[in-house]
Amino acid sequence: MTATITDRRRTGPALPAPRGPLSAGLIAALTAPHLPPPDPRAATVADPYGDDLQLALYLLYELHYRGFAGVDDEREWDPRLLGLRGALEDRFLGALRADVPAGRGSEEALAELLVESGGHEGSMTHYLARHGELWQLREYAVLRSPYHLKEADPHVWVIPRLRGRAKAAMVAIEYDEFGAGRAPDMHAQLFADLMTDLGLDPAYGHYLDVAPAAALATVNVMTLFALRRALRGMLVGHFACVEVTSSPGSRRLAEAMRRAGAGPAAVRFYAEHVEADAVHEQVVRHEVIGGLLADEPHLDADVAFGADATVFLEDRLAAHVLRTWPDGGSALRPGPEL
Repeated sequence: MTATITDRRRTGPALPAPRGPLSAGLIAALTAPHLPPPDPRAATVADPYGDDLQLALYLLYELHYRGFAGVDDEREWDPRLLGLRGALEDRFLGALRADVPAGRGSEEALAELLVESGGHEGSMTHYLARHGELWQLREYAVLRSPYHLKEADPHVWVIPRLRGRAKAAMVAIEYDEFGAGRAPDMHAQLFADLMTDLGLDPAYGHYLDVAPAAALATVNVMTLFALRRALRGMLVGHFACVEVTSSPGSRRLAEAMRRAGAGPAAVRFYAEHVEADAVHEQVVRHEVIGGLLADEPHLDADVAFGADATVFLEDRLAAHVLRTWPDGGSALRPGPEL
């Protein structure tokens, strides 16, 4: 190993434990570049929502973000890894296309999100607002950490793929997400502060081993939509879904944090999103989506699919969590106590 290669090895998060043959073979190939990654054909028979595929896909996507300790940065563009990633993506996206109803327009998809239910027992935020204990709020933070510690990053990839109104509005929203130029106010930093306030480790990737497949899928879908220019409408639909649902959900979570006795940084993260995302919701619907569809009306169904796929995966995560919490069980994978 030359000094040049050694110098390019990251000191970022540690690679996690494997969860099956795909992730085991991939981790071996990442740590020993002479080993080939798993045969992409293996992706065709893997559970598209299962731990093995979702972890393998997450690992490949992280090469485009912060990488891993001991893994050469150049592996980001290793054609063998890209071939495997493409096969995993096709399996995941194919399952979503089969499970998420098609044929809707963006107005119909977003109209459903704008109706705020008063008794949605299948929602994690409703459950936490009514019944949540501090240990459950801590688990919720761990489940959300793979997303919130990179909160705005995947959506930025859509900016060069937009034009005019849509691009200008997207940049304006992302400017807020990144703290309006102030590093302490970046939303990812505010979430790290929330984790510290809850007695959790805010290090990027620290809780990857305990994150269940359903949580990884909600993060992976963002990068799936982000890295493929052809799916830009889906990424906008995902972004719209997040912004439309964020303000009422954040209000419930801020109330839950106060009721459970969490500290001010934990409350602040959600309190900030109540006001900011209420504004963002209007901008994303009227300017980002409106501008995109004025330029490219053929992407309307993709916008709807992006929003609907987001809801589908969030509902799967909520079902996983709410099968365990009411009986006092953990929604996390086995691992060290928080």
